[in-house]
Amino acid sequence: MRIYHELILLKTQECLQFIDLTDRVAGVVQKSGVRNGFVNIQTKHTTTAIVVNENEPLLLEDMKRVLEKIVPQHVEYQHNNFSIRTVNLCPGEYDNGHSHCKAMLLGTSETLNILNGKIQLGRWQRIFFIELDRARERTVSIMVIGSQEEMLA
Repeated sequence: MRIYHELILLKTQECLQFIDLTDRVAGVVQKSGVRNGFVNIQTKHTTTAIVVNENEPLLLEDMKRVLEKIVPQHVEYQHNNFSIRTVNLCPGEYDNGHSHCKAMLLGTSETLNILNGKIQLGRWQRIFFIELDRARERTVSIMVIGSQEEMLA
């Protein structure tokens, strides 16, 4: 059994930015030497998400529009009321209640199968990191767990 971990560092550019991590994650899997097992891709932030979906530009725009329609950025959120909020306040705090609520609808991680050294994705499936807040530095944790042996037929 082999366990391998690596961090991917990102610098996002904007809210609702979709970053395709598929090739980078595949590189981590290859570097790990794991032939059969699992890879877990996890964001380390409460205002981001990891999803598996299709990388088609019009679909990505549709997904952005749906997220914004369900959880609009410019409505009132209690989290943004700094006159009453007393928990987890940082200097220079800004309105991002919408980002946390969008993240709640998505997920912080995806776990995918590895078979014979390859991530088992469907024809159109890609691994995305989604920025739900603002441009900033982000970290994604990749954990690969499995065997270095080939599967027997």
